[in-house]
Amino acid sequence: MLRTVLALSVALTTLASTAFAQVKTTPLPIQAKLAFTNVEWTGWQPVTEEGKPQTLRPIVLTHADDGSSRTFVAMQRGVFHILPESGKGKTKVFLDIRPDVVYKDKENEEGLLGFCFHPKFKTNGQFFVYYTTTDAPHTSVVSRFTVNKKNPNVADPASEEIIFSIKQPYWNHNGGAIVFGPDGYLYISLGDGGSGNDPHGNGQNLKTLLGSIIRIDVDHHDQGRKYAIPKDNPFVGRKDARGEIYAYGLRNVWRMAFDPKTNALWAGDVGQKLWEEIDIIVKGGNYGWNVREAKHAFVPEGSRPKKSRSRANMIDPIWEYDHVVGKSITGGYVYRGKKFPSLVGAYVYADYVTGKIWALRYDLKKKQVTGHHSIQSSKLPVMSFGEDEAGEIYVLTASANGKGIYRFAPSKK
Repeated sequence: MLRTVLALSVALTTLASTAFAQVKTTPLPIQAKLAFTNVEWTGWQPVTEEGKPQTLRPIVLTHADDGSSRTFVAMQRGVFHILPESGKGKTKVFLDIRPDVVYKDKENEEGLLGFCFHPKFKTNGQFFVYYTTTDAPHTSVVSRFTVNKKNPNVADPASEEIIFSIKQPYWNHNGGAIVFGPDGYLYISLGDGGSGNDPHGNGQNLKTLLGSIIRIDVDHHDQGRKYAIPKDNPFVGRKDARGEIYAYGLRNVWRMAFDPKTNALWAGDVGQKLWEEIDIIVKGGNYGWNVREAKHAFVPEGSRPKKSRSRANMIDPIWEYDHVVGKSITGGYVYRGKKFPSLVGAYVYADYVTGKIWALRYDLKKKQVTGHHSIQSSKLPVMSFGEDEAGEIYVLTASANGKGIYRFAPSKK
């Protein structure tokens, strides 16, 4: 057993050395520093009425892209805040759907997981939310809400329209990232349904939406649906596949984002045994789970490889790291802000377990990584990343004192 572990360690070290020899790895002169330290979160207390600790769990930080420069922060328990313009004082509650949201600390992959604004929000006032509903056990929904016409800082809870729902077999691997693409369609990440090893084989099953990224048209309706399936989706018309699927073979995409300059869709897919991965998502792509984990064959404990499962059509991640480095990837954004020129064009991501943060540079034309740089961090678990209207990136983590949001700042030499 010891010999096997040592051999694996040597193999991983050799592989890592080979990979890093091909890219620049100079640490960036950037650090993650606490932000909004003088903000008071309206309605939140660090202790519940029952006397139990209640952490602040910011899961999405985003903007409406409407020229207002407002910054919105959604909490995993179901409250949406607007930060004060000055960065000081009380937040405004934009929406509160806590009675409709399931969240438990011991099953913390449920709850409010996704939040994004319609590209035409400035004129139609629509935004979309992904959450675990109280209506049925382990059930995820995507809903459309509309802002109050008389007050743009308040959403109308009664405006909710559930446009999509899916039953989850377990509480984990819910995905939950929702983003609009440059084509105006809504992209939704759905995990493989949970447990371990993908026991239902969802990752390679095109008849289920689990284990995939789906692409839907929320501005039109097909018969019997609250959305339409784009006609150019890759599996439209196939009897053996769901037309909503855009890409599949994914275990649990935890955060995805389009680069506004290149339109590439970046995703961080959480691994199981040994490997975490970063993918560029393409139409019709099969990313391998659970035949493989990142670039490596995956065989559940106590099982034998299934010879019938081909790997020929599977797309490699553009980057992977092993569990010596970290154990749960948190996907982020390609930086397009102005404050840090050295970061422009790099994909910022992190590891939830170790709290490490990196910036990855990738040449889309040559299809190769050219840089992988560390960013100083406090090593706190990175739950998610956020982006404001200026393109600046924020780091989100759970907090017992209400100070769980970080921004980038120059680091001390």
